[in-house]
Amino acid sequence: MEPLIIEKIIHAPATRVWKAITEKDEMKRWYFDLADFKPEVGFGFQFYGGDDEKKYLHLCKVTEVIPGKKLTYSWQYETDPAITFVTFELFPEGDKTRLKLTHEGLEKFAKDNPDLDPKNFAEGWTMIIGTHLKEYLE
Repeated sequence: MEPLIIEKIIHAPATRVWKAITEKDEMKRWYFDLADFKPEVGFGFQFYGGDDEKKYLHLCKVTEVIPGKKLTYSWQYETDPAITFVTFELFPEGDKTRLKLTHEGLEKFAKDNPDLDPKNFAEGWTMIIGTHLKEYLE
């Protein structure tokens, strides 16, 4: 299965977008409310996501950082052994930034849990990147 890739143009400089995706006080305004976050390889973090009926504990660990350009972390659930990877890549385009989000390995999640269907990730990331982050930065 091909990884999920979403690209958006954000009307903000790359330095501003980087800050939004790597500083916990900024992240809670558009992403999830993380207890702590550091863009450092090996830094582990967790958070709850989902809807009012069912919450999932997300277990994540930073695996790659190229300051100002690329951030990758593992993405796993407490209830599923599969490990997937989320990558944010920033490409400056004048006073704008092209943000490319890649989520690899979605096919590894349990097929018997409809919440973990790849189409739900496509919808979720499109909302998070295309609406929440874009509105926060613009």
